[in-house]
Amino acid sequence: MQSDAVIFTAPNKVEFGKVECPDPVPGDVVVRVTHSWISNGTEGSFLRGERIAGDTPFRPGDPMPFPIIAGYQKIGVIEWIGSEVRDLRIGETVFCAMGKVKGMFADYGGQVSPSVSPRHQIWKLPAGRDPLAFSGLVLTQVGYNCGARAPIEAAEGALVIGDGMVGHWAAQTLSLRGVDVVMVGRHDDRLSKFRTSSFRHIINEKQCDWVQRTRELLPKGVRVAVDTVGSIAAIQKILPLMNKYGHIVSAGFYGTNDALPLQPLRGWELSVDLVSGWSQDRMDKTLELIAGGYLETLPLITHHFPVSRAAEAWALIASKSENALGVILDWN
Repeated sequence: MQSDAVIFTAPNKVEFGKVECPDPVPGDVVVRVTHSWISNGTEGSFLRGERIAGDTPFRPGDPMPFPIIAGYQKIGVIEWIGSEVRDLRIGETVFCAMGKVKGMFADYGGQVSPSVSPRHQIWKLPAGRDPLAFSGLVLTQVGYNCGARAPIEAAEGALVIGDGMVGHWAAQTLSLRGVDVVMVGRHDDRLSKFRTSSFRHIINEKQCDWVQRTRELLPKGVRVAVDTVGSIAAIQKILPLMNKYGHIVSAGFYGTNDALPLQPLRGWELSVDLVSGWSQDRMDKTLELIAGGYLETLPLITHHFPVSRAAEAWALIASKSENALGVILDWN
């Protein structure tokens, strides 16, 4: 069968066109997409040819990862259900991750409609909530994973490096745990979306010595530090702030420049927690937290584009001419 898709055809080249998908089998669900949420960081590194799969960076000698279907998260309406799928109904609005495709570098992709997807790539959405709130569910889950991964007690200090979407959801999750959270970023408008309080703080690193300011805001030190931007240099800067037995949570993409010296961490007996991908239990918990209003997603959406103008959306993200945070592609 044929579907529409957002296709990365070459480095920094985006097209909206037709792709071939395998015919659905009894364990599949076919979803007609209404909205997809761009992952600026992960998709952007694929578009630039910096990685070839998941968290696997491109290295000389690897095949260039093109053409490839963009993305990994969307919402839509079920229009066909395989005979082995008993818990879904045609017409239901669902979240859908990957769909099957043919003739691409990878045989799966996110931003494709209709999407032929195995049942395990589908999540039912709760009634009474705007479905758009769940359209970035995989990425929201990454932020949740960052904030939930390391042990920390109420009133201890946590630092989140990065004011992108993962940074926001990591900081929100840490706040839910009752800890004192500092978010460090470079954009006032992004930082302002993390509503400050006596236990929620923001620092624009362009305006001050952010390490010293973190020391002032968290005088008892940092128990958990989350790097969402992929900066070894930033991790090394915060080591003197870390409590003994603290945790560094790494969520950024470092490419091939990922060498973190371990000896300096030994003095504080620090642990490094690495987060990647999604799991069923984390996706379920993230969906529950969005539905309950504990994790905020809609306030992070800054731009909408018709899917036929996906190339314009990516040009905006790449140029940084506007501060694009959450970018939605509308498929209707």
